[in-house]
Amino acid sequence: MKERILEALKDVGRALRYEEIDSLLDIRTIEETKEMAEALIELECLGEVYHSNKDKYMLFSDSNLKKGVLRVNKKGFGFVEVNNEEEDIFISIDNIKDALDGDTVVVEVTEVKEDGRREGRILRIIKRGISTVIGEIYFKRGIGYIIPDDKKIKADIEIPKKKNMGAVDGHKVVVEVTDFKKRGKCYGEVIKILGHKNDPGVDILSIVEKFQIKNTFDKEVIESLDSIPEEIDEKDKVGRRDLTGEVIFTIDGDDTKDIDDAISIEKLENGNYKLGVHIADVSYYVKEGTPLDNEAMERGTSVYLVDRVIPMLPHKLSNGICSLNPDVERLAISCVMEVDKHGKTVDYEIFESVIKSRIQMTYKKVNKILEENVVSEGYEPYVEKLRLMAELASIIRKFKINRGYLDFGVNEPKILVDENCVPTDIVLRERGVGENLIEDFMIQANECVATHIFYMNLPFIYRVHEYPKEDKIKGFLSFVSSLGYTIPGNIKDTNPKAMQSLLEFLKDKKEFKILSSLLLRNMQKAVYLPQNLGHYGLASKCYTHFTSPIRRYPDTTVHRLLRTYLFNKDMSTDTINHWEEKLIFVSDHSSLKERSSVDCEREVEDMKMAEYMENHIGEEFEGMISSVTNFGMFIELDNLIEGLVHISELDGYYNYDEASQSLINEKNNNRYTIGERVLIKVTAASKEERTIDFAIVKKL
Repeated sequence: MKERILEALKDVGRALRYEEIDSLLDIRTIEETKEMAEALIELECLGEVYHSNKDKYMLFSDSNLKKGVLRVNKKGFGFVEVNNEEEDIFISIDNIKDALDGDTVVVEVTEVKEDGRREGRILRIIKRGISTVIGEIYFKRGIGYIIPDDKKIKADIEIPKKKNMGAVDGHKVVVEVTDFKKRGKCYGEVIKILGHKNDPGVDILSIVEKFQIKNTFDKEVIESLDSIPEEIDEKDKVGRRDLTGEVIFTIDGDDTKDIDDAISIEKLENGNYKLGVHIADVSYYVKEGTPLDNEAMERGTSVYLVDRVIPMLPHKLSNGICSLNPDVERLAISCVMEVDKHGKTVDYEIFESVIKSRIQMTYKKVNKILEENVVSEGYEPYVEKLRLMAELASIIRKFKINRGYLDFGVNEPKILVDENCVPTDIVLRERGVGENLIEDFMIQANECVATHIFYMNLPFIYRVHEYPKEDKIKGFLSFVSSLGYTIPGNIKDTNPKAMQSLLEFLKDKKEFKILSSLLLRNMQKAVYLPQNLGHYGLASKCYTHFTSPIRRYPDTTVHRLLRTYLFNKDMSTDTINHWEEKLIFVSDHSSLKERSSVDCEREVEDMKMAEYMENHIGEEFEGMISSVTNFGMFIELDNLIEGLVHISELDGYYNYDEASQSLINEKNNNRYTIGERVLIKVTAASKEERTIDFAIVKKL
C-alpha cells in the first residue's frame, strides 16, 4: 500500500486530499481504507510524505520543506543538518518550537542570505532524538525535576512521585523520557541512580552513561566465567608450539594489568632479525556466540578514562588467564617474522603457541636503558635483547618513513588525579624509544597477518584509512600559504609521501604544533571494513588490528579467523558465507563503538581540565592560538589545556578573516592569528559546562 501511495503522488506531482488519494487508488473495501490510512500515517512518520495544515498530502521531495536533525547550541538556538547538503539551516530560539537537540524535524526555509546562508523555522517533529537523559534531580513538593548534564537539552523534565526510585536531592540519575508534552515539557522515570553529585567518580559515571557505555557485566556473563580456568591445562597445549624456553617479555605502562602482547628477538647468521610478536589467545577462551563473546562484541572496545578502565572483557580474563603475566604459562598466537636490514619482512610464520613471559617491563625503565644507559634492578639479563630490539625498531621505522609513514607529532595530555579523582596536575604524556619500539613491532605484525589472509582471498576485517578529500587538503594548503609560507612541490598531490614532505617542511615553523593538529583533523577517520582499502597514515597497502584482542573486538575477530582458516583449515562454502555476512556488522559496529569510546574519553578529559582550572582562576599562563572563529579564539596552553578568549574580551572592534584565520582590529590593524604565542589570564572555568575562559594579557 505504501508503494502505491508513493507512486500515485509521484505521478500526479502535486498535493492531494485524502479523498483524492482514495479515488486514485480505487479503494473499495473497508479493509483497504483502513490499510491506506495506516500507510499514510506511517509514511508521514518516516518523513516520506508531508501532511500539510490544509489537510493535503504530498511527497516530501515535491515540497519546499527540508528534513534533518536539529543540533541545539547551549544558548538555545540551533542548526538543522540536512542529508547530502553541506550548509545547515539556522533556527533561532523563537523558531525552534518544542524540538530538542537530536530530534529529526521538518523545517521550512524562511530566508536565504546574500552569502547563501539559510534560516528557517521548525514545523513538525518527525522523531525524538533522546530517550534517556542524565542529570541532577531536585524535588519540590515531592515532584522531581531534572537539571540535564547536557545543556543543549532545554526540556522541563518532571518526575512523578512514584517514578523516582528513591532518589534524593543532589543525586545524579538516568531518566527514561516517557512522555513529551507541548512547550518543551516532558515526563520521565528514574531508571538508575549513579550516586550523589559530590561522590568521587560520579562525574565520570555520568559521562559514561551519556555515551551508553556499559560499566558492569550482566549476571549471565559473570556466571559463564565459572567455566574459564585460572591456569593452563595440559590438554590446552596440544598442537601448540612450546616457546616457554625462549626469552620472551612484555613492555607496558606502569599500571597496565591487561597485557596482550609480548616480544622476542634474535639476530640470525645471515644478518637478518627474527622478530617474534606473541599475542594473547583470547579467542581460545571467548568462543563465538557465547554470552562472553556477545558481550565483547556489543562493547567493541575497552574504554580508558582518567582513573579507570571499563574493560571489554571481565577481569578474570583481561587481567587473568588471557593476560601475559610474567612467570606463568599463557596461550598465544605468535607471528614470527624474519626482517632484513632494510626493515622488510622476508619470511614469517603464524602459529598457535604456549609462552612464558620472563619479566613485565615498563616503558620508563626500558627508556632509561635505551636513552640514558641506566639499568634498573632485574633488567640486567635483557639489556642486549633490548638494544637489539631498538636497533631493529630504528630500521623498521626508517623503512616506514621511506614509503610515506606520517608522523604528526601530536602530543597527548596525561591528567593526574588524587584518591578522590580530583585533578592535581596535567602534563604531557611521555613517549620515548620504548613506546615507539612496541608500536613499530605491532605494526609489522599487523601488516604481516593482514597481507597473509588478503592473498588467500578470504573474508577478513581490515583497518582502513582512506586518502584525504582533495578539497580539505586544498583548504589547509591555502591557509598555510596565507601565513606567508611558500609550499614546495606539487600542492595537488595528496599521496602519503607528499603529505610527509609537507609535515617535514612545517616542522621548524613556530606554528608546527597547531598546524600538524589541523592537518590531522583534515584527514579521514580510520575505520574497520571487510574490504582492504589500505592505510593512508601508515602508507600501508594492507593492514589490520591483530595485537590487542583483550581490549579490541576486531582483534579478537582476526584471531578467530586465523584459527578458522590457518589452524583448523576450515575454508568451506558455509564458513565463507557466514563470515562474509557477519564481518559487515562487526566492522560497522566496531567503528561505531570506537567513536563512542573516543568521544567519551575526550569529554572526560575536557571536564577534568575545566575542574583543574577552577583552582587556577586569576593565574597567568603561556600558550598558543590554536583556532580562530568569528566569536573569538582558542588558546592551547603548553600542557594542552584549551580555553576561549571571547571576542568581547578584546580591546576594540575585531573583524574575523576566515581566509587567514585571524581576528583583525579595524582601527589599528592589530591581528591575532593561529600559531601566535600569547600570555593569558584564566578568567573563569566550569566543570559542569566543560568550559574554560581566558583573557589576553599580551603577545609574546
